[in-house]
Amino acid sequence: MQAARYTVGRLTAATVVAALLPVWAAAEPGQQRPPQPPSIFGAPQRPAAPRQPILPPQGSPPLLRNLELRFPAQGNVASVEYDTYLYYMELPGHVSLPSQGRWTPYTEEIERVVLDDFTRLWDTGFLDDLWIEVVDEPWPNGVIGKRVIFNMEERQRVKIVTYDGSEELKQEDIDLNLEDNGVVLRMDSFLDPAVIQRVKGVLQVMFRAKGFLFSEVSHTIEELPGGPKLVRLTFHMDEGPKVVIRNIDFVGNRALSDGDLKGQMSKVRESWWLSWMTGRGTYKEGEFEEDAEAIVAHYRNRGYIRATVGQPNIEYLELSEDGETRSINLRIPVDEGERYRLGELDFAGNEILLEEGLRRIFQDIEPGDYYSEGDIREGFEDARELYGSLGYYEMTLVPELAPRDEPLPGADAANGNGNGNGNGNGEHGGEEVEERPTHMDGAPVVDVTIRVQEGEQYFVNRIEFAGNKTTHDEVIRRELQLAENAVFNTEALKYSVRRLNQLGFFEPLEEAGVGIEKTDSEENEVDITFNLSETNLNQLTFGAGVSEFDGFFGQVSFQTTNFMGRGESLQVSMLSGSRARNYQLSFTEPFIFGRPISLGSTVYSRRIEWIGSFTEDSRGATVTFGVPLALFTRMFVGYSLESSEVTDISPYLTDRPELLAFNPFFADALLQSHGGRRIISKVTPSLVLNTVDHPIFPTNGHSLSASLELAGLGGNTQFWKPTLEGTWYVRHTSKTIIGLRGQYSYMGAGNPDQIPIFERLWLGGEYSVRGFDIRRIGPLFSDVSPDVDANSYAGRMIIGGNKSLLFNAEYQFLIGGPVRLVWFYDAGQVQDFDSRFAMHDFKTSTGIELRFFMPMLNVPFRLIYYWNPQNDGVYNDRLYEQERSGFRFSIGTTF
Repeated sequence: MQAARYTVGRLTAATVVAALLPVWAAAEPGQQRPPQPPSIFGAPQRPAAPRQPILPPQGSPPLLRNLELRFPAQGNVASVEYDTYLYYMELPGHVSLPSQGRWTPYTEEIERVVLDDFTRLWDTGFLDDLWIEVVDEPWPNGVIGKRVIFNMEERQRVKIVTYDGSEELKQEDIDLNLEDNGVVLRMDSFLDPAVIQRVKGVLQVMFRAKGFLFSEVSHTIEELPGGPKLVRLTFHMDEGPKVVIRNIDFVGNRALSDGDLKGQMSKVRESWWLSWMTGRGTYKEGEFEEDAEAIVAHYRNRGYIRATVGQPNIEYLELSEDGETRSINLRIPVDEGERYRLGELDFAGNEILLEEGLRRIFQDIEPGDYYSEGDIREGFEDARELYGSLGYYEMTLVPELAPRDEPLPGADAANGNGNGNGNGNGEHGGEEVEERPTHMDGAPVVDVTIRVQEGEQYFVNRIEFAGNKTTHDEVIRRELQLAENAVFNTEALKYSVRRLNQLGFFEPLEEAGVGIEKTDSEENEVDITFNLSETNLNQLTFGAGVSEFDGFFGQVSFQTTNFMGRGESLQVSMLSGSRARNYQLSFTEPFIFGRPISLGSTVYSRRIEWIGSFTEDSRGATVTFGVPLALFTRMFVGYSLESSEVTDISPYLTDRPELLAFNPFFADALLQSHGGRRIISKVTPSLVLNTVDHPIFPTNGHSLSASLELAGLGGNTQFWKPTLEGTWYVRHTSKTIIGLRGQYSYMGAGNPDQIPIFERLWLGGEYSVRGFDIRRIGPLFSDVSPDVDANSYAGRMIIGGNKSLLFNAEYQFLIGGPVRLVWFYDAGQVQDFDSRFAMHDFKTSTGIELRFFMPMLNVPFRLIYYWNPQNDGVYNDRLYEQERSGFRFSIGTTF
């Protein structure tokens, strides 16, 4: 930017004049009036007729006659309005006004005003250059008039900003990072070299965060037509090669191996053969500190309290052939120090909890063991939970380490005179104190003092909800374990969040999403706000298609688990297909009589054609009653009454006397001895413990259930069917989840021959063993009828068993949003009354499943690729050998 200057000279060019005179100065007598320049107050009116100019009094001193704004370097066209510049100036208020008889002498005071205006204009930041000229312009009567000319050159204005040369950075990401770093680069703003440099710095930081350590950023400025000082600002980006890690070596580690230390690093890792897909191995400088802290924590967990990790030394290797990547070797210095054993464990600052209570929390930590900071911090979590349950949610714990091989503070002062009066801990008095050993079993000793800052006890003032546009407040409030005017129990808050997530009405809520604010009007009270985001729980579907189970079908259904925002469940569905028909109406009220007692009922009519076997036609109704036993435990009692009929029995089952001869129960199982119809009256008590955090997006928790179906009273079928099932979800990493399920079912009866065939046990399908067709795993006719050829159509007919064992394992990768990639392994078997479970009888399936949630349909969709390692003796629904591998499309989840 050029230096501003103040000069005095002669007026040499008529330019844009900012004149405050109401009329243009008259010409000399006998001369033609010159053309009038534009005024800052708009276009002047042409005088109707020549008139005599108003002249200052004869003998007046030099007067301030005119003020002029000029822009000589930009064609005398300003990009900023003239009124804007005049707003910052005082001089216009001093210009002489002949029509009002005001004549302003041009004095030193006026010159100070001119200079002050100069400073104010310069300070606006609008200008690149500014200088002042004062020229004489006398009146016809000889009085000197002063014209003050402000010559200005404005700064360039940014009209367009572009970024080119690299596709690694997206425009929206650049804008977001500039905003986060407080860099303002607006359109139509003045060009600022400092801002340009800051933008370059942000761009290079973004490149380095992606592993491009050799990036270069330059810029060009291009003038644009359409106005003065308008420019296009272009940033030219060259990301250079991406830096990838070929090898990581640790220097100085003796106790822990390189592999052990590498296992603690989650950000900076060596590249591998899948790096092209996962991005692993890219070196990002900012992420090393996090890994270094993890390594230090790993050492401290093993007693190396002085362990340190230095900055890595980088050895740059050759460029790749295509120039896209450059490999490096990292050498990371480590100083392990000595391994310490725990001496004394003390507590300080605790008043609410007695030391005995705290020691019980840390009871697994014993003196003489190697110090482990991980064990200490596990105790911290237990202590926080205990304090939090009492309302001390601001409580903090800090471990203070005092290695005995270091002199205590003050020890030198106590013992420095060499007279032996000091006792080693800064105390005097000649009293002998037993010296504590500095080493134990050859290892140095560290004493630990856990300093407790308990803070104040808090109570709940108000509980409010935000985001529940449909769900009634009372539906949410009845799930909470917190109450207004009660102690603020953080454990109750945690359970409340889990209970709300279990409803499935909202997007998964985290504890961090709950607003906790101290109440201004009351001391030691907090206001709690649950910030919720409702999901679409109303599912209306209709359509037609073809499936393994239903054949060609058409369906329409409506389902909601939050009917009218009252938390009630309602389902109405109608499906009619070539192999299945299903009509169902169900309704559940989770809170009756103002208590957490649930009551549900279902009426249904269904017809299923089991290909090549028989057709099952059932009508019935169920009623289920549930009561809570504990926070996450409920007991249910259900009653169902069903009328079932078997028709269209395959000739292979009825026209083969030898089948019935070797299987005397089979005719009864097909209901032939009951006219093809049977009444099943069942009572089913069940017990369910469920801590799974979300019904659709589970990440943590477990579910244990035990049920017993008792059929008999009121019907003509008697059997009992106990079922045990357990499901577990564990978050492995921030992006992965482990899911496990185990299920055992058994069926018994006083007369096993009378159990209907459709009540028997089967496995197979997307909800049990994914790679097999539905209900195709189980005993075959050839298994119970030795005379039937196992390769015949009849021999491949499945009849079901009386006990089943099922295991499912999943490893879920959270891809993003509602999308998960699932690796699965399923194993199951079904045995008949006279058979036992055996390892070689398991049928297994493994593969990959892409699972994505459709918010509009409120159901997960699944694309499954399966491979069946053990499928011997299993036939598909067309009675051919079950395929070894293939694809399936399904909805819902396996468990």
